[in-house]
Amino acid sequence: MKPNYRRCISCRRVALKHEFWRIVRVYPSGELQLDQGTGRSAYLCPQASCLQTAQKKNLLRRSLRISVPEAIYQALWQRLSTNQSVSEARKIETTLPLSNKN
Repeated sequence: MKPNYRRCISCRRVALKHEFWRIVRVYPSGELQLDQGTGRSAYLCPQASCLQTAQKKNLLRRSLRISVPEAIYQALWQRLSTNQSVSEARKIETTLPLSNKN
């Protein structure tokens, strides 16, 4: 099966689908959801620079053809801060020396 590639609406980077956040305008209700649903989708890199650019230039509104509530951006910023804290914790775990059991 061929891999699914998508493009970030902010930085235009092409990568595998699972490397992005997916924002969906659900059909037929028109509600916005993160990651799930059937309908028009936009993809964003999970990086502060991409999220900031998308918010500043209204790229989600343009791509999804609907006004994007502030709650969606807040949820994405929250997700970004959670991802960064988890990745920083992993870096710390990998750099800690192992205790010797002598």
